[in-house]
Amino acid sequence: MLYNRRQFLIFTGGLIGIGVTNVGHQLLNKSQPNSSENIISETPAIIPTNQHIAIAPEGLFAPIKGDVRIVVISDLNGPYGSTDYDPEVDKAIALTPQWQPDLLLCGGDMVAGQKRSLTKQQIEAMWAAFDVHVSAPLRQANIPLGFTIGNHDASGSISGGKYTFEQERNLASAYWNNPNHNPGLNFIDKASFPFYYSFQQQDIFYLVWDASTHIIDQKQLTWVENSLNSSPAKQAKLRLVIGHLPLHPVTVGRNTPGNYMAEGEKLQSILEKYDVHTYISGHHHGYYPGKKGQLELLNSGALGGGPRKLLNSNLSPQKTLTVVDISLDSQETIYTTYNMKTLQLINIQTLPKSIDKIIRKDLS
Repeated sequence: MLYNRRQFLIFTGGLIGIGVTNVGHQLLNKSQPNSSENIISETPAIIPTNQHIAIAPEGLFAPIKGDVRIVVISDLNGPYGSTDYDPEVDKAIALTPQWQPDLLLCGGDMVAGQKRSLTKQQIEAMWAAFDVHVSAPLRQANIPLGFTIGNHDASGSISGGKYTFEQERNLASAYWNNPNHNPGLNFIDKASFPFYYSFQQQDIFYLVWDASTHIIDQKQLTWVENSLNSSPAKQAKLRLVIGHLPLHPVTVGRNTPGNYMAEGEKLQSILEKYDVHTYISGHHHGYYPGKKGQLELLNSGALGGGPRKLLNSNLSPQKTLTVVDISLDSQETIYTTYNMKTLQLINIQTLPKSIDKIIRKDLS
């Protein structure tokens, strides 16, 4: 814990104007001289001073905890029908309580469905395995779990006027609406839970939409606008939206129609209209912290199978977990992202400066 104590002394000793990126780089260089390519954390220039301290699992770089801390993970699933999870998933869930988050958010694909030949018993077994590996440990640690449904959880694909994977949607709904699986959220609207819903935690309004396909129909879109225009949303200090598919593509092989939202520009305009701060997504299996227009975009990396290369990058695919620290007054978000194989930090400066019209977050 040597460099964690030194961090605390540095930050509380008055060097508040120094960015955590540079401080973290110096400290980690002293303790890990051969890992310079993985040790820069993306942070703003000013850190809140209201008794916030550096917190992380022992031996890891410890970011300063904000007014609200969120752990963000995504895309946990393995092959179709799998009831096993990769070691990085179990490692992430085991370490999560030590970051002391107020909430964990999952960007979808929690189980390995989206195959019509899967039986009811197989689908139920997948959700049971998810409960053992992910949901139950979080409940036991009293960490609320916010999530969005992914295409492998309960795809909203429609064929002939019916859901293509109706059984998967029914069983996903049965799992999440079981009182024994209460995710611990302060719901605002759960009439269509778990597919789209809203909740509020610590002055932040969260809207979850069903982006398990690339299309959000008009009925849901009307709900989105009404929700973002509601008193709870307006009175919150910050508004975040979570969906599985991103608004814009960021990884190789997922930059094809159907793998990102069909009307990304229109959806972004709606989110900006209601002063949404960040859109959090998964599906692309690549971590990219960006900003487009007034909207921050947290593209979450995968913890399960198939991490992907970012567009405009030769960086090897990485399995990641992101700790988001939020200052409510300044509305600043600080990302600290770990490579979950090595537990080293992701160097934001190795990520592309831009992907299409998305600018890297630290440069925007």
